[in-house]
Amino acid sequence: MTSKRSSANTDSLENQFQQRLSTNLTLISSLFFSLYEKEKNAVFFYRLLNTMEDLFHKRPKDLKNLDIDRLQKGNWYQSEQLVGMQLYVDRFNKDIKGLDEKLSYFDELGINFLHLMPITTRPEGENDGGYAVNSYHEIDPTYGTKKDFANFSKKARSRDMILMLDFVVNHTSDEFEWAKKAITGEEKYQDFYYTYPDRVIPDEFEKTLPEIFPTTAPGSFTYNHEMKKWVMTCFNAYQWDLNYTNPEVFIEMLTNLLKLANMGVDVIRFDALAFLWKKIGTDSQNLPEAHQLIALFRMCLQVIAPGVILLAEAIVAPRNIIKYFGEGTLEGNECEVAYNASLMALLWNSIATKKTSLLYKSLIEVPSKPMDGTWINYVRCHDDIGLGYDDDFIRHMGWSPTEHRKFLLDYYCRDLEWSPSKGIVFMYNPKNGDGRITGSTASLLGLEEAITQKDEQKIKQAIAKILMLHGIILSYGGIPLIYAGDEIGTLNDYTFKKHPDHKDDSRWVNRPMQDWDTVAKLDSAKNHTTEIFNGLKQLIALRKKLPVFADTQAPIIHPSPNEHIFLFERKNLEQRVWVLSNFDENSHFIHVSWLLSVGMLSNEKFVDCISGKELEIENNLLKIATYQHMWIVKA
Repeated sequence: MTSKRSSANTDSLENQFQQRLSTNLTLISSLFFSLYEKEKNAVFFYRLLNTMEDLFHKRPKDLKNLDIDRLQKGNWYQSEQLVGMQLYVDRFNKDIKGLDEKLSYFDELGINFLHLMPITTRPEGENDGGYAVNSYHEIDPTYGTKKDFANFSKKARSRDMILMLDFVVNHTSDEFEWAKKAITGEEKYQDFYYTYPDRVIPDEFEKTLPEIFPTTAPGSFTYNHEMKKWVMTCFNAYQWDLNYTNPEVFIEMLTNLLKLANMGVDVIRFDALAFLWKKIGTDSQNLPEAHQLIALFRMCLQVIAPGVILLAEAIVAPRNIIKYFGEGTLEGNECEVAYNASLMALLWNSIATKKTSLLYKSLIEVPSKPMDGTWINYVRCHDDIGLGYDDDFIRHMGWSPTEHRKFLLDYYCRDLEWSPSKGIVFMYNPKNGDGRITGSTASLLGLEEAITQKDEQKIKQAIAKILMLHGIILSYGGIPLIYAGDEIGTLNDYTFKKHPDHKDDSRWVNRPMQDWDTVAKLDSAKNHTTEIFNGLKQLIALRKKLPVFADTQAPIIHPSPNEHIFLFERKNLEQRVWVLSNFDENSHFIHVSWLLSVGMLSNEKFVDCISGKELEIENNLLKIATYQHMWIVKA
């Protein structure tokens, strides 16, 4: 009986695959031939179809069943139950087995979504934190083995924990198998990259290509002496850009993508996807062909493994981020998830200015995401903090875009006497004054300086800022992602300056080792660490009790009569929550008339469910304390 049921289930899974393929075949064909000329590349299209069928058959049966479960659930990734953490496995707890040992820690905090930074093989020495890949599915021995990861992913699934890994879709390392074959002279693999015998075409590209790392990796091409050719390296000299104008590259990369998914990965982070298509005369970012390519990846993945979703790592201008969900005929057919980099950058702007006017204008002016998409909301990540604001919005504030960005760099990174922030400038370009910010959340928000000064009031303010920013990402709409160490207020790690592979990359200041000695004292110590951890733990638990925080309705951003106050509302058919934050170091008073205008205090009691206290109105005014953050509901 069991074998018959198993056979019937297998037949059903096969039939459903064929149905998905036939349903999406027209769109897949259209996308493929929009990128690759039909007369020359029909043979590659048929190879793609055969590859898709082969990849489906190689997908483990338990994951095929999970695919069907997720299809039946609908947009499972929009649930208020999801709360994530991003971490480096080795810096968190040695290796994959060490990560396994800390599953109870995630349970205690309420984390059920993990973004593991790259764990696949990479070059020794400089490797861009693992983003120079030697393999897309072989585990680097530093972290363990494929078996270790398989065991961990099964345990994670048994706890309903979602795993996200990176897929470095734009480039490989110069030690990748294709690059090695290209170096030995195999033309087939030289065509997998952008390689040229002289500087004619590279010079044409570089007229419009921006420099990604102007300080450490100027230019966009590197000469390989063994190959005797120039190769496109938009990021670092050891990261070779893949040539997606070659259809073989797409088919091979789709195979690598599915091998990663078949390891038990639920969400795949498409790294640097804005750069996927290169074209002379453009900046080769956010091109229409890149969007068509992403949609082609997505549609093939959804036919083979529909329970796996894509995250767009597109740290681009606010209006361009929305495009990675798909626009026009591609709406809903690119990535299901994208980083809300605009919200992140705007929150840091509001901390520095103590004003929410740019935050408000930017959020209401940028088009809304599709209803089937969702955000990753975050305070910071492993990377730098870019200043990707819309210049027109900055001008609307009466500010100069250039001077305003300089002010932010000064505030966070240049030890201004009046600024509490302890950040470091990353990749400052003296040609145009552009730069980015790096530093731990706690140090950027003043905790490091406050502890140094032993100033209790400043320590309290820093804690309040940390909890306020995390409260916003937990309630805004999407998957909140906490950066490991932020939950215990980890400060800058200046030891990177002594490490030969890290000293030239200031981002390592916010990539510390997890402080397990501090964690061990959480229950007994009464200090800033305990307060931050318990505060976040409470916010996470509250989020999961409020279905209104599921990302099924867009947040309603309310204009504020006070430039220091930010207010947005979340609602569904049954509940409304008003999220209110004070970005100033001073208390402020809001008149009851404004509260009434946004739907609060209409002859009913209202409570801040974070503090558990009823709103107190005195003389028709509500007092909002220094950096106070509230989730307001009807009592």
